[in-house]
Amino acid sequence: MLRSVFSFLRTNPAAGQRSMSQSSLAGKVAIVTASTDGIGLATAQALGRRGAHVVVSSRRQANVDKAVALLQSQSIQVTGTTCNVGKGEDREKLVQMTLEQCGGIDILVSNAAVNPFFGNTLDCTEEIWDKILSVNVKSAVLMTKLVVPHMEKRGGGNVIYVSSVAGYQPIKALGPYSVSKTALLGLTRVLAPELAPSNIRVNCVAPGIIKTHFSSAFWQNEDAMDEFKKNLSIKRIGEPEEIGGVIAFLCSDEASYITGETITVTGGISCRL
Repeated sequence: MLRSVFSFLRTNPAAGQRSMSQSSLAGKVAIVTASTDGIGLATAQALGRRGAHVVVSSRRQANVDKAVALLQSQSIQVTGTTCNVGKGEDREKLVQMTLEQCGGIDILVSNAAVNPFFGNTLDCTEEIWDKILSVNVKSAVLMTKLVVPHMEKRGGGNVIYVSSVAGYQPIKALGPYSVSKTALLGLTRVLAPELAPSNIRVNCVAPGIIKTHFSSAFWQNEDAMDEFKKNLSIKRIGEPEEIGGVIAFLCSDEASYITGETITVTGGISCRL
């Protein structure tokens, strides 16, 4: 039997590639927070191209409209709404709208993050600490809490948290942000065994420096990038699509035995806590 399978793949290599690279998410419904630009938008595209109905959101309606139009032009099933994940009523509205328009929830990609502070960590005010932890960590937990009962009704699901290389290797002047991203690594490890009995897998992706508007102050600084590239094996910054593809893989059947893990997508930076 195995010999005949291997023989088929040798004579039809494209068949093996299709089975691994085009895993079907047809019939799945995916909420992706902060998904009208950068990594979030690339994730919505990657999930949508595999057949999922994606629900995108942003704090601004104009951004939502632009992202929805783009995804529709790419023949992706998409619904969009405004949502500030730091507000409980917005989180509930996002989930309720998804249920009403899509009939259920199978995937949550928690991508929203803020970084309103640069400087020495102990100079960060309590108010700013509260904002960073509220959006970057607490909203991820509370969004998960909202969607899990609906995933259970569907027989399982996937939760993906978007952390950062800063969660492993704190970036200078970004101490509070780095701490919030480290917290997501712990959250992944905590929730994975708790949700496994419900057939819900919980994983995390930690991107390196990716070419997005969010990180533009860093990658547009040539001196900073020249220094940063010394730590890279692949001597360039990453593209949002390279993160979206990894997230889509983690939501697919090919990753069905993976939970509680963080995949670092950093161009070769050594990541260890």
